[in-house]
Amino acid sequence: MSAAAGRRAAWLLRPAWSRGYGRDTLLRDGVAAVIVTLMLIPQSLAYAALAGLPLEAGLYASIAPLLLYALFGSSGVLAVGPVAVVSLMTAAAIGEHAAAGVPAWTAALTLAFLSGGMLFLMGLLRLGFVANFLSRPVIAGFITASALLIAASQLAVVLGVPAKGPNFFVTIAALLARLREVHGLTAAVGLGAIAFLWWVRRGLQPLLLRLGVGARAADLAAKAGPVAGVVLTGLLTWAFGLDQQGLKVVGTVPQGLPPLTAPAWDLSLWQRLAVPALLIGVVGFVESVSVGQTLAARRRERIDPDRELLGLGAGNVAAAFTGGFPVTGGFARSVVNFDAGAQTPAAGIFTAGGILLAALLLTPALYHVPQATLAATIIVAVLSLVDLDSLRRTWAYSKGDFLCVLATLAVTLGWGVESGLITGVLLSLALYLLRSSRPHIAEVGLVPGTEHFRNVLRHRVRVSPRVLSLRVDESLYFANARALEDRINDAVAARPQLRHVVLQCSAVNAIDASALESLEAIDHRLADAGVRLHLSEVKGPVMDRLQPTAFLRRLRGQVFLTHYQAIETLAPEVLQDDRANPAATAAPAARA
Repeated sequence: MSAAAGRRAAWLLRPAWSRGYGRDTLLRDGVAAVIVTLMLIPQSLAYAALAGLPLEAGLYASIAPLLLYALFGSSGVLAVGPVAVVSLMTAAAIGEHAAAGVPAWTAALTLAFLSGGMLFLMGLLRLGFVANFLSRPVIAGFITASALLIAASQLAVVLGVPAKGPNFFVTIAALLARLREVHGLTAAVGLGAIAFLWWVRRGLQPLLLRLGVGARAADLAAKAGPVAGVVLTGLLTWAFGLDQQGLKVVGTVPQGLPPLTAPAWDLSLWQRLAVPALLIGVVGFVESVSVGQTLAARRRERIDPDRELLGLGAGNVAAAFTGGFPVTGGFARSVVNFDAGAQTPAAGIFTAGGILLAALLLTPALYHVPQATLAATIIVAVLSLVDLDSLRRTWAYSKGDFLCVLATLAVTLGWGVESGLITGVLLSLALYLLRSSRPHIAEVGLVPGTEHFRNVLRHRVRVSPRVLSLRVDESLYFANARALEDRINDAVAARPQLRHVVLQCSAVNAIDASALESLEAIDHRLADAGVRLHLSEVKGPVMDRLQPTAFLRRLRGQVFLTHYQAIETLAPEVLQDDRANPAATAAPAARA
């Protein structure tokens, strides 16, 4: 094996956290694991129900993925398992296939396998940068819409009303139309659970602080509220026989080890699930990286996006073979893991052990837990993801980005999560192309007493009628090359005294083949008009690409290291005192 291959194998297989692992770290990870396990049990059941799968699938999806993430991932505190948005996307992806005769659980296993395989391959290829193609405003709009969709679907369970629609608006309309059919006992338990969980989230911590409880303990107690809600309503249901009065309960959850399962080896099913699997993987990856980077920054640490792809990919593949469904890093439980003192991914291994014990020993105790309580747990969790304030902030800063967010929100609510996410991504890319196809091209002049050049429409600067200095604030490529040609052609037509055009390239990071041809055409046209084209402040990587080209060999003008040198050579009168050359000073006309 070569040295390079050995280093790559070590990077792939040996987690950095395993070196120097001591007793103190072990204790901290163990305490964090106990707390996260208590939080994850009700969440995993609830998210399995949200995905339209048997409840035990949530427990299974919280065991093997944690183990594999600990081996391949890079975050010390990221808690991997079922999350609301990915569960919703799973439900949407497997729903149509279940209707076509494919068992829902089989479709979910296949979805996890495909999603995990794609993520793992992207990790091997070091493609962690793909997260950059999902803009934060679009992700915020998508998550907000998904949270509203989830809350609407679970509200029917809370009220005991069989109301479900293909989108948010139909679901809400169906709920309103069937309000008279609300099951009183179910609504009392469900709404009571929502009120309790909301109070725990908002009011328990301040109360405990007033009673003298430590800040850290009070915070962890507030985050463990769903466990108390499950235990309390389960005990009430068992004590008063509420399940005999029409209250739907969890019922029997199989007890035992996660089963050995396998995805469907059906190429046609793989083709139909490929796009949903990719979207689930990318959304899960973006969410995980965002959470991981936020928490790592608090400890002045960093995570490796490529290792995160490997960890999440391996976790999802493991879920496919152990009865789970697609998973990713969860925000709430990762924060709890961090606050509880987790130091390494070993905390995830201990959490997996805790969930395994729960699957072996505690599932009979879940029998009397009301389904309305699980739905309430989901509603309270996802409503914290609703960020309508981002719409206001985006509107105030960028109307274009606001339209992308609004479109993502509306399409997700009206046509589903896949359509909404694809719409947001496509609109973001279209907006980028639109903006970059109309680059800001500023005419610049010399600021008196300095060697700096600024926009003539914003500053009082000195210019020469014989020289046109243009600063292009964008890389040059096929979409904006024509805009530069048009700007120069207009300037040449309007300025009969013009003899030189200097392109200040300080903001140009790349020039593609189309833009290179445009520069060649500009040089020819200017030469025919008796004008020379020059370049200044060309960046090293750009110059490296231009050096072997015919454009640079045939360029009539020069390439200057600085724009100041260009003006010093082509229009030295501009550098003289402006009192001696009052006509050479241009006042700003208007802001551009």
